[in-house]
Amino acid sequence: MTDVLWVLVGIFIGAIGGVLGISLVSAGRFEDKEKEIQDLRAQRGLLKEEIFRLSKPRRKPTPRKRRNYKPRNQRAKK
Repeated sequence: MTDVLWVLVGIFIGAIGGVLGISLVSAGRFEDKEKEIQDLRAQRGLLKEEIFRLSKPRRKPTPRKRRNYKPRNQRAKK
């Protein structure tokens, strides 16, 4: 009877230790994943801004003013 009791106590302690070990290991992974998600969200926001900036239709440049040329030599024209 005592052997069975010791086995049950060992299983109980082992289960508690296993749950604690798994939770400690997965907490670090979860933190890493959360940081990666935040980095990707920031990158997505920056890329969206870049896409909107590049997709704006560019205005045509304003035309140049017409220059008034005065002929230098009136005789050469005739």
